[in-house]
Amino acid sequence: MAKSLTAQDTRTLRPEERSIFSYMWKYKTLYILALPGVLYFILFKYVPLFGSVIAFQDYNIFKGMWDSEWVGLEHFRTMFEHYDFMRILGNTLLIGLYDTLLAFPAPIILALLLNELRLIFYKRVLQTVVYMPHFLSWVVVSGVAVGILSPSTGVVNTFLGWFGIDPIYFLGEESYIRSILITSGIWRDSGYGTIIYLAALAGINPDLYEAAEVDGAGRWKQTLSITLPALLPTIMILFLLHIGKFMDFGFERVIVFLNPLNTENGEILDTYIYKAGLLQQQYSYTTAMGLFKSVVGLMLVYIGNLISKKTTGESLY
Repeated sequence: MAKSLTAQDTRTLRPEERSIFSYMWKYKTLYILALPGVLYFILFKYVPLFGSVIAFQDYNIFKGMWDSEWVGLEHFRTMFEHYDFMRILGNTLLIGLYDTLLAFPAPIILALLLNELRLIFYKRVLQTVVYMPHFLSWVVVSGVAVGILSPSTGVVNTFLGWFGIDPIYFLGEESYIRSILITSGIWRDSGYGTIIYLAALAGINPDLYEAAEVDGAGRWKQTLSITLPALLPTIMILFLLHIGKFMDFGFERVIVFLNPLNTENGEILDTYIYKAGLLQQQYSYTTAMGLFKSVVGLMLVYIGNLISKKTTGESLY
């Protein structure tokens, strides 16, 4: 019965629709397995997007989204005219830029170094060691950083004391906060990216290296001519995903390091949205700010995808 119905349905479809339907029916088991993940993104990622409409309203929690007064672009104007907005935006852009320049290449370099290890046991041990911090919460990471950078008992200040340098309260000086944020992020998350790149490296045909050796190419030449070009598709896809989060550095990874002494250089849009939106209940204003972040991220992904497609042939879509 099911087969006859399917055949009858497919006869009423256009050829291209019939091919799509046949393809989906052929791999129906995979689509069923993917269904929970698809539903998760629909319910918790896409449906909440409709709430962005309050960015154009003077939202009142008692009136709700449907009865709140419409104010158009008023909150966006207020955002750009805010006396502190340019400082916070500048912090977000600078930290995002440092993260792209320093943190993004870190797992690539680490994967290339681990790939050169010939003893499988040590290679697996090191993979595990560099990957383990990824499972730590930012609260734990900040606790580790505070302990290491402590002006009285920290390892760093103890080392500086050997050279006669007075203790430095790193988390109490605004000039160090950006470096601490980027360094802690590299330590925590580089292992995750390294695993991805190592998986891509495992797919490279060993015959290519053997042929390069016969031609007299050393390890450095092989890396430049074989390894990096083979990794390029993976690098470009992860880079495009990375720049999509350029302005979404993460609330939790910053707030745990912030204090009144380093807020000047450490506060970003995410932490400001938390303070203004949740603590001060400026829901519409901070939704407008979040929408601004999303639009910028979308533009960066689109431009980056376009450039990547024209230069390397790799793209997200």
